[in-house]
Amino acid sequence: MAPENLKIIGTAHVSEKSVEEVRNTIIESHPDVVAVELDVNRYQNLMNEKKGITQDKDIKIREILKGNNISMLLVSGFLSYFQKKIGEEVGVKPGSEMLAATEAAEEVGSQVALIDRDIQITLKRALNSMSFWEKAKFVYNIIASFFSDDETIEDIESIKEGDTLAEVMKYFQEMSPSAYEVLVKERDAYMARKLMDINGDVVAVVGAGHKDGIYQNLKHPEDMPSLQQLRELEKKRISITKIILFAIPTIFILIFAAAILKGVDIQGGLIWFVLLTGSMAFFGSILAGSKLPSAIVAFIVAPITSIHPLLAAGWFAGIVEAKLRGVSMEDLTALSNIESFKELWNNNLFRILLVAAGANIGTMIGFFLSITNVFLPLINKLMGM
Repeated sequence: MAPENLKIIGTAHVSEKSVEEVRNTIIESHPDVVAVELDVNRYQNLMNEKKGITQDKDIKIREILKGNNISMLLVSGFLSYFQKKIGEEVGVKPGSEMLAATEAAEEVGSQVALIDRDIQITLKRALNSMSFWEKAKFVYNIIASFFSDDETIEDIESIKEGDTLAEVMKYFQEMSPSAYEVLVKERDAYMARKLMDINGDVVAVVGAGHKDGIYQNLKHPEDMPSLQQLRELEKKRISITKIILFAIPTIFILIFAAAILKGVDIQGGLIWFVLLTGSMAFFGSILAGSKLPSAIVAFIVAPITSIHPLLAAGWFAGIVEAKLRGVSMEDLTALSNIESFKELWNNNLFRILLVAAGANIGTMIGFFLSITNVFLPLINKLMGM
């Protein structure tokens, strides 16, 4: 596709002016194709929401609580809430400009092309690329801004201005360069690749942060990765962090075994270990808003899961919490439509994710407290100190 046949509209996703600009441009230009920054699932959700259709599917809590799914859904929930909050302040629903683009395309007889990468692939690639500390910093910044009193709503339109946008992107790039690469640069390349495959006159509707990147990729297509490369979910390489996570429990088990063989009394150490990991998991669950049975389960399983790198106390606490709260597919769907903190807090699935995260964090704290209170004293005894 020749650049002269393409017009890219950079929008603010919760801006009334963006909605008007999108509609007017499409109506006036009558393009052959209207390309929108949506994937199939987000497009279907947008259409279903427009028609008032709700999905009726069983939700698999065990799958959600595994791997990166907890982090992915928590981040999605927070980001959806922020976008909804801003949209409510300016009187525009998030995604309105994309909906306006599809409606205008239908009105003038243009085809609609979905050019964004599947959001699940994007989030998984982003989380896989981030280090533990980047994830911790990201979550901290989300939570901190969640309770911030700063008023930025009045400046929504300014995010389409070059200097302001550059500052936002620079901040995100500094916070997590690897995630920035996935969330911004990779998607720039992905959408540019999709646009290259479209013939005729095209109006593309994308977030303002992608406009320049897409143009740059189209100018240098030889430097772009293929769509297949951009869709791949590569298996994570064995990192130093993972090696440590697997090695430390193994070392601690060996320490206990060596103590038993040498006749060193480990009863007191074991009790301390159980109390530290269990109590921290218990309090982590309670602080995250769990019901008492879930916190008790976290207490019971934490000593075992803390020395088993493939298990997590949060899985078990989350499953119990899910049974007690009766989570449904409606909770999963509602997570992306949250409009207030109260709704977010009352969402059963979100609460389950918080409980799972709280139990896991508590177990981790208890485990590290055990290093100085249990294992170092045992090592000293083994060495005759």
